[in-house]
Amino acid sequence: MKRGIFYLMVGVIFGITMFKSEAASWFRIYEMFQFKSFHMYGIIGSALALGVVFVQLIKKGKIRNFDGEQIIIPPKAMSVPRYLLGGLFFGFGWALAGACPGPMFTLTGAGYWPILVVIAGAVGGTFVYGLLKDKLPH
Repeated sequence: MKRGIFYLMVGVIFGITMFKSEAASWFRIYEMFQFKSFHMYGIIGSALALGVVFVQLIKKGKIRNFDGEQIIIPPKAMSVPRYLLGGLFFGFGWALAGACPGPMFTLTGAGYWPILVVIAGAVGGTFVYGLLKDKLPH
C-alpha cells in the first residue's frame, strides 16, 4: 500500500510539472516540430541529461529498489534500423496527436477530454503490437 501511495504522489507531481512547464501544451509541441522555439528541446534535453546520470548511478549500484536490492540493467545490442523506425513511428504519432504518453494522462487530469481518443488509440496500438510481436523482427 505504501508503494502505491508513493507512485500516486510521484505521478501527481509529474503531472503538475508537465502541465506547469507547458510540456503538455499542444502549442508548445507544435512550435517544437516547426523549430520555432527552444522550450521543448530544453525540457527534453534536461530529461535526457538526468536520465543518463541516473542510469549511470543505477549501474554503479548506488541506487537500489524498494527492497534494497541492486537494480540490474542488462546490456542491449544497438540496432540502428530498429530504433530509427521506432523513433519515426513515435515521432509521427506525437506530431499527429500533439502529445506523447506522459502528457496524454496529464491532459486527461487537466480536463482535456478529447485526449481520451488518443489514449484509446495508444492502448489499441499496444494491444495490436502484443498480438503481432512474435511475427515482427526484433
